[in-house]
Amino acid sequence: MPIKERLKIADEVWLATAQLHQEHPEADDFSVDEIVWRAGKFEDPTAIRPGVYVHVIQHCVANRPPNPGKSRILFETSEGRRRLYRKADPFHPGRAGSKVTPEPEDIPVEYQRLLLWYKDWSERESQSQSAKDPLLRLSGSGKRLWADEPADEYVERLREGWQ
Repeated sequence: MPIKERLKIADEVWLATAQLHQEHPEADDFSVDEIVWRAGKFEDPTAIRPGVYVHVIQHCVANRPPNPGKSRILFETSEGRRRLYRKADPFHPGRAGSKVTPEPEDIPVEYQRLLLWYKDWSERESQSQSAKDPLLRLSGSGKRLWADEPADEYVERLREGWQ
């Protein structure tokens, strides 16, 4: 049985996007067309399954309302651009608790290494984003303000004389 017939469309979209990230590590995201085209490269590049496009546009996109798909496989970085969803990404509340990656048993053995790659990539990229965000970089910067006294005493001292 051909790979495409065994794969759920959402899993095919995840695999295609993961492969794009691996093939182009310098790219932050990909166009919808690039992801659809890459999904078509499984076995027969001329045979893109119906449903792949709508999964890339809507069903698998974490930061869009579920309609009806609820998975958090992709993240819309800007109009017409997607990348794989990372655990630190915001998502629509209607997608809480939904699928982020394929189940290992749902994808061919030769692609299961991508699940390990993704775990490392997602964590590394999430930490990298935190390091770039100026507000997140401030985290913990005020701890030296009351380093010599308990926080409660520090606050009481600041409030002395307030009416």
